[in-house]
Amino acid sequence: MKTKERVPDWLEEEPLGHIERIELLTVSLPFVAPFGTSVATWTCKEALLVRLEDKGITAWGECVADPDPYYAAETTVSAAFIIKNFLLPELKPELSLAGLLRRWGRVRGNEMARAALENALLDLLAKRRGVPLHALLGFAATRVMSGISIGLQESIPALLDKVQEAVASGYHRVKMKIGRGHDVEWVKAVRERFPALALMADANGDYSLEDSGLLARLDEFALTMIEQPLSYHDIYQHSLLQARLKTPLCLDESLHSVDDAAAAIALKSCRVINIKQGRVGGMLAALQMARLCKENGIPAWSGGMDETGIGRALNIQLQAAPGFTLPGDTSETRRYFKEDIVEPPVVLDKDGFIAMPMGPGIGIEVMEERVEKYLLGREKIK
Repeated sequence: MKTKERVPDWLEEEPLGHIERIELLTVSLPFVAPFGTSVATWTCKEALLVRLEDKGITAWGECVADPDPYYAAETTVSAAFIIKNFLLPELKPELSLAGLLRRWGRVRGNEMARAALENALLDLLAKRRGVPLHALLGFAATRVMSGISIGLQESIPALLDKVQEAVASGYHRVKMKIGRGHDVEWVKAVRERFPALALMADANGDYSLEDSGLLARLDEFALTMIEQPLSYHDIYQHSLLQARLKTPLCLDESLHSVDDAAAAIALKSCRVINIKQGRVGGMLAALQMARLCKENGIPAWSGGMDETGIGRALNIQLQAAPGFTLPGDTSETRRYFKEDIVEPPVVLDKDGFIAMPMGPGIGIEVMEERVEKYLLGREKIK
């Protein structure tokens, strides 16, 4: 099973060069409505941004970490510390991006911090060439399938209203959060109301193997998948659970690298993989995982983490890669923010697809006056 491959020539050969200005900024954007999972509920998106400036070009990356450690061990504060003290000191003008990534190999974990800086550098390299990021990575533009993630709701009628709104908007897939006490009856109500809907359930690790009987009751509702029902750290027990269920399992938080994905595939721990580029180390690691999935016939999709328009644009660019075969967590801006920090907003066309931005780099314009409006802090590194 392949887990590694030679990187493209330009990654090895093109020096990163001198970067005139490097800043870390933290913003807080209010959500339209609170977003709840089995582990926490958030009312705003606090995001750590990386801003690079060189010869009139401004490039951006976004760290997907939260301000708290409830979803993942990394936080906005810890990621900023790692970027400043361990990743940026390795950034030398003569290095290629591939060379820099090899130097970062000494840093264990901290994939969200790595992704934020790597993606900003990719945005910079693409803008220097004047091409969209998907073209720099070797992919043609495509229309992106849309999907929406609906957080835990206060009641089943409230959940049905949210799903109805998503269906009316044209989303290709609906994901509903589940948790103990919010599972079988809630899924049943949605399936009875929307019998033909492409529906999946995301547990965010709220169950144990002892709950396999309860989870097996979800088989009757023709779900496209159940995402991460067991522990965030587990791969093996998911293999035991998958053998007991007809519904495909999807792994997300358990997979931090292409090697983790390879182990999950070998153990038959899942039949679908969610690839969150901001959580697995960035665009290049995500592309490796997507390629591995394609080679092994495993459907993959691009997961979202309620990103601002910067992270959302990166996820859209990523989905030009052929390994992404299922609708991801790619939804309209208005579902999350009354005002984002980028233009244009993400919108669905009449068929429910999202157009890939064709501007240089990540393809959108960051509205710096809005960044200032929602700014919590700024640190100039260089």
